[in-house]
Amino acid sequence: MTKLTNRALALLTTALTGAALMAAVVAPAAAAAPADPLEFPAGYEGYHTYPEMTADLRQVATDYGAGTAHKITRLFSIGNSFEGRPLWAIKISDHPNRDEAEPEILVECNMHAREHLTAEQCLYLVHTLTRNYGRSTAIGKRVTKIVNTHEIYIIPMLNPDGAMFDISGGVFHGWRKNRQTNPGSDKLGIDLNRNWGYKWACCGGSSGKPGSARYRGQYPFQAVENQALRDFILSRRIGGVQQISEVLNVHSYGKHVLYPYGYTKEDVPADMTADDHATFVAMARKMASLNGYKAMQGSQMYIYDGDFIDWAYGDQHIFAFTWELYPGWGCGCGGFRPDDAVIASETARNQGAALYLFEQAACPYGAANLAPQHCS
Repeated sequence: MTKLTNRALALLTTALTGAALMAAVVAPAAAAAPADPLEFPAGYEGYHTYPEMTADLRQVATDYGAGTAHKITRLFSIGNSFEGRPLWAIKISDHPNRDEAEPEILVECNMHAREHLTAEQCLYLVHTLTRNYGRSTAIGKRVTKIVNTHEIYIIPMLNPDGAMFDISGGVFHGWRKNRQTNPGSDKLGIDLNRNWGYKWACCGGSSGKPGSARYRGQYPFQAVENQALRDFILSRRIGGVQQISEVLNVHSYGKHVLYPYGYTKEDVPADMTADDHATFVAMARKMASLNGYKAMQGSQMYIYDGDFIDWAYGDQHIFAFTWELYPGWGCGCGGFRPDDAVIASETARNQGAALYLFEQAACPYGAANLAPQHCS
């Protein structure tokens, strides 16, 4: 999608009547947020700012929501960021306003502020699932079956405060954390991927210093964005059973498919079964074969603790993966700031891996030929 189109969508969204907008969007009241940067730094304008991302999602909800031929989306907020921005989520399913007995999938992006390509990946998946739905092409038939038999939640920008600060003033700041105040310190921000409650601060994989980019906070779930995401995931426990069977946590960079755990280098620690490990390995390797990444346990990069996918699996028994997007390490391709010319190719690269992941949600164990033991 071109930048011109995004601006046009923003104007169209502004022109919507209040009644039409409320039909497309359900969100709690938000505190007044600071003014957002109007644009990315020169040469990076292909990336979406928070307002542009919001306009894009609203347009999708208008085009594929209630009152349309394909009523497959519902746009809502899971809460607000520290600075008051709605944390948008879009549900994609054949009956998005119902809670059906179908496997659920959660995709989350832009947890780390400076990793702007990740928001583009989430938006790409939103458009893949909506634009191809109902089509008779090979990809259309595949997408239609996925949407008709699953409930998919996509959150393109979990850390909007940090993401917008990172481009403030027309320059990149290399900011990683959110923008939350820390009691007793003049240093701002908590690393959202070190503040989760499973093995928090356990193993030397985070920092207790507020000035560190990997500051874990004073206690688990201190970050308001993590509270919102945690509460949404817990809300998907129906009758004591977690309905979300898969999580995809999108980061950059390195071109990796990672699986738990990050807190230990042990392959099968006491808090993981051998069958679960075999399933993680099989699914990660298959995704890597489809997108050209490298599959490995998270701790093979380095030890980290209090991260999201460790919590999703360790606490909720969700098969959770992290993608580290383009570029690869050491290639000199822009690191956290790849040129916007690669957005289209590097998000499309992951189409097959994403659809494969979605198709396993009913029984992830099947990827390791363990369905008879675990799935009725």
